[in-house]
Amino acid sequence: MSANLKEFTDANFQNEVMGADKPVLVDFWAEWCGPCKALTPTIEKLAGEFDGRVDVGKMDIQKNPQTPGHFKVMSIPTLFFFKGGQVVDQLVGKASEDQIREKLEGLTG
Repeated sequence: MSANLKEFTDANFQNEVMGADKPVLVDFWAEWCGPCKALTPTIEKLAGEFDGRVDVGKMDIQKNPQTPGHFKVMSIPTLFFFKGGQVVDQLVGKASEDQIREKLEGLTG
């Protein structure tokens, strides 16, 4: 995992995402999910690009079932965009780099 990419878990989600002082992008994924793996390089690139402005991380839904269940994540990859502890946007499926960047720009604008 890239240095700029966080690993979110059921245990740290409240602190790292809901209590974050800047916007957060959470990538809900699983090891067995092909489209999720294909999206990882894009997420890593954007984590570097938005470093210091947005916290970007991944949450493995297999290892952390509580949080995805709470947010009713039905398919993966699913990206949730948080600001001030609230979900403000989401993308389901393999979104393009431009789509994700546009949402991130909206969070920091």
